Amino acid sequence: MQPHRHIRSFVLRAGRMTSAQERALADLWPNYGLNLGEDPVDLEAIFGRRAPRCLEIGFGVGEVIGSLAETHPHIDYVGIEVHRPGVGRLLLRAAQANVRNLRVICGDAVEILRDKLVNDSFDEILVFFPDPWHKKRHHKRRLIDVKFAASLAAKLRSGGVLRLATDWQDYAEQMLAVCNSNPRLASLSADGTYVARPDFRPPTRFERRGARLGLTVWDLAYTKVPLEEAAANAVDDELHREGGENHAR
Repeated sequence: MQPHRHIRSFVLRAGRMTSAQERALADLWPNYGLNLGEDPVDLEAIFGRRAPRCLEIGFGVGEVIGSLAETHPHIDYVGIEVHRPGVGRLLLRAAQANVRNLRVICGDAVEILRDKLVNDSFDEILVFFPDPWHKKRHHKRRLIDVKFAASLAAKLRSGGVLRLATDWQDYAEQMLAVCNSNPRLASLSADGTYVARPDFRPPTRFERRGARLGLTVWDLAYTKVPLEEAAANAVDDELHREGGENHAR
């Protein structure tokens, strides 16, 4: 049986590819790209070692994951991005820095997490500035919803950290409600809301554009709790319905 098709959180636009990016996709993909087959990806075999592992979803042009891979060679990084120009740009950066601890997947993150990545695989997952789909009729396209938050939690190892950021306030509130309602995710905020910007994140082009427009950035961070703790501290969904209060841990 074919998996139920989901509403995509992205639209593939014919973005301009530079000749350098085209060459990077052709020449560097064998070094950094992951071609997905029928079976889930064996990341230990791909990297050739057992190491802490971080996943970034929707890395754009690779400012965050590129910087992290360069400065933390002891950590293995996997990036997912659907737009080819951004993938090409990250490949160029990785090759110029001779990065060896980075692999890239070009595709739909929802399907990749569902079908190709093993549960309990990552120590950290980053989702920074996903498309806010600000028009109300498009909210159904937003990436962070109850189902995807559950998928993110499943891919984290126990004690792993999920980090999110947006500069769209009602999307931040949606992220907060969705993640606080998941019993496997415990907020790293003292009051169950937002956290300080992580020092390691360089300003992305989306963040810089938002700053020029006077937008505020909301950061969220969660840790995955053990199953037995989640069962003992299940969240009452009544708290997250319209008009309810956000659950505070």
